Amino acid sequence: MLDVKRVRENFEEVKAAVERRGQGDFGIDNIIKYDKERRELLAEVETLKNRQSVAGKDIPKMKKAGEDTTELMAELKELAEKIKVLDKQVSEAEANLREAQLNVPNTPAADVPTGDDDSQNVEVRKYLEPTKFDFEPKAHWDLGVDLDILDFDRAAKLAGTRFTVYAGAAARLERSCINLMLDMHTEEQGYTEFLPPFMANRASMTGTGQLPKFEDDMFHVPAKDFFLIPTAEVPLTNYYANEILPADKLPMYLTAYTPCFRKEAGSAGRDTRGLVRQHQFQKVEMVKLVEPEGSYDELESLTDNAEDILKALGLPYRVVTLCSGDLGFSASKTYDIEVWMPSYGRYVEISSCSNFEDYQARRMNLRYRPADGGKPRFVHTLNGSGLAVGRTVAAIMENYQQEDGTILVPEVLQRYMNCERIVPRD
Repeated sequence: MLDVKRVRENFEEVKAAVERRGQGDFGIDNIIKYDKERRELLAEVETLKNRQSVAGKDIPKMKKAGEDTTELMAELKELAEKIKVLDKQVSEAEANLREAQLNVPNTPAADVPTGDDDSQNVEVRKYLEPTKFDFEPKAHWDLGVDLDILDFDRAAKLAGTRFTVYAGAAARLERSCINLMLDMHTEEQGYTEFLPPFMANRASMTGTGQLPKFEDDMFHVPAKDFFLIPTAEVPLTNYYANEILPADKLPMYLTAYTPCFRKEAGSAGRDTRGLVRQHQFQKVEMVKLVEPEGSYDELESLTDNAEDILKALGLPYRVVTLCSGDLGFSASKTYDIEVWMPSYGRYVEISSCSNFEDYQARRMNLRYRPADGGKPRFVHTLNGSGLAVGRTVAAIMENYQQEDGTILVPEVLQRYMNCERIVPRD
């Protein structure tokens, strides 16, 4: 969430930055309203407590001098009652202030292009040219059915639409991609692997910004008030919530494979078919906890880490900077990496790499103590998909398909797959 002091002291500037998202001001005026109310109440409480302290010291003196303390005792009782009422009002004002803060998104970084939607995202670079075929290529959902390695109909029988059963080589390909990503992140890029819970409590979901704004998009488990995680970002980033880390522990690089769960409401068209937009999918996530001064350099290296996976797989992709209107709620700046999907005839997002600055850290109270021993500061948090595994499998199937309907296995995956080509399942 945004720093109250920053909003108070630079209100017009912060409001203008929030409005660059093109969705209004998100009620940012309420931050000023409740902050003012809270500070005025606290000042009143402080005045009454000072009077209470002075009167409390006078009573023994008066008694020692034989003076009547009846009126002063009555005043003390009245002060205590007023303070009790005001303390409750302070708590209400603080709760209202936090609620207002939680509902205002992060401010876009200064170099984020202004725009309304993804059509105004800015291409940064490309790797390889889109795959060309001398035959009519198939979509991955048709390839998977023809090879008997993806089953959408039986998945619908088991759970409903937007679920898939992988069989044989498809299941092995998914597992191989996960292993490749984790091996590269841990052995080459310096990340520590975690295996976190696949459910998170309300506080954790609030810490990373999914709640309260996007509760309707999450799968909720009412019996425990848990949520199925939409990404490993949630448990990894919240791992050190409410802690103060020593500076010599930063930067921290964390990675994890988890299944991810999202309702994906409102999507239509081709996205409703195949592996691109599912209620349940696998992902390998990268998270960084860093000191503020170097966080944008860390964003560049985080994006490089995700790109390295696609380069190893030999898949065509491009990197775009999200414009202000397409930026995620908690992000200050985001690069999307988009892989070429022949069935779509366009690039499709396969990773988002974001710097949240101190927005998430404030929500979860995650700080570090500077090396000079100064006052604790909020860390900057970053995360990125390294990559969305289902979309990676789909991209491999489509870009490596052959005219006879088989699929070549990228060389980097052959040691995981123990084969060079995917053929129809026996």
